[in-house]
Amino acid sequence: MPACQNLNQAPAEAVQVAVSQAADPLVALQEIAAQIALVNAGFVMLLVPATLDPVALAAALPQTLPGTVVFGCTTAGQITPQGYQDNVLLALAFQRRHFRVASLLFKPVAPVSIAAVMARAERLAAQFPATPGRRRLALVFTDGLSKQEDILMAALEAGLRDIPVFGGSAADGLSFDDTFVLHGGAFHGNAALLLLLETDLAFRGLGFHHFEPTDKRMVVTRAVPEDRLVLELNGAPAAAEYARLVGVAVADLSPIIFAENPVLVRNRGSYHVRAIQQIHPGGGLTFLSAIDDGLLLTLGRGKEILRTLDAGLAVTDATGAAPDFILGFDCFLRKLEIEHKGLSAEASARLRDRRVLGFNTYGEQHLGVHVNQTFVGVAFFRPDGDRLP
Repeated sequence: MPACQNLNQAPAEAVQVAVSQAADPLVALQEIAAQIALVNAGFVMLLVPATLDPVALAAALPQTLPGTVVFGCTTAGQITPQGYQDNVLLALAFQRRHFRVASLLFKPVAPVSIAAVMARAERLAAQFPATPGRRRLALVFTDGLSKQEDILMAALEAGLRDIPVFGGSAADGLSFDDTFVLHGGAFHGNAALLLLLETDLAFRGLGFHHFEPTDKRMVVTRAVPEDRLVLELNGAPAAAEYARLVGVAVADLSPIIFAENPVLVRNRGSYHVRAIQQIHPGGGLTFLSAIDDGLLLTLGRGKEILRTLDAGLAVTDATGAAPDFILGFDCFLRKLEIEHKGLSAEASARLRDRRVLGFNTYGEQHLGVHVNQTFVGVAFFRPDGDRLP
């Protein structure tokens, strides 16, 4: 169990949190509105479960959150003040006192126009300069089925220059049918949402996974890069070769096998996860990140997931204070592994203790790189005058 667990800790100061388990979109939004002081909200982020109809939810916004700037996306689960939860609508009201926001919608996002993304991001940053004494960061939410996150992130990093970028890919539970981002009162597919934030809070970016490389190697010998599809590994059908290296039958391949046995790519001395989404008809493997012919892959082996969660979330500011809250983007495959191992309650306790709020993604964005099976987050700390006693 965590070293400390204080379920009665005071709520976060810089963000108000509301949760609804209602199955009806209108009722869910009414319950959200009743829990938030909208007059204090600079903007609201809605994190939407696959069980709620996005069209009906958007239609109910004007009467439930009138005059409120609302962004968001669909998800594969929420991280609420209780930890991991499914089938709930989570709203985060970022307090006007601490945050200003500007936004851009990129639609269509597939195919990505690198030059256009760079130019629009650069223009937004120029039009939204930081106030003295405040800092800027960017959040990005992308259609998680667009297969464009890698290129989009490279273009955004170039356009935003020294502004750090974090985010998560919108999801659709475990269905992989449709994923949407929320902007301008409507949900958009084949789109990406960029939020440029200015804040008086100190913040720190987080990014960690729990895998280490093994001695089992694979070379992509036949791929369809635009579809993130690998047809052959080491000259053999991809699913069969992956199953051989893992030590299971092809018929036994499943999301939990993929979650516990990811493939890794080495970049500048660090390993990043290239998560497998599913088996493609014909024996190929569909990935959640960029893939190409000739890419060298290494089979990963998991370390103790709760221990790495403890270490990764144990962040403080310069004074040693814990975060006011952590905005978290946690891969759905991590959650699957945690559930499969019966560790959900213990993981949720840790997320609760560290004030993590966010959602489970189809991919994560960390400082210009699209990654998988990773926890990415931003820890926000209270200003000195707002310290808890």
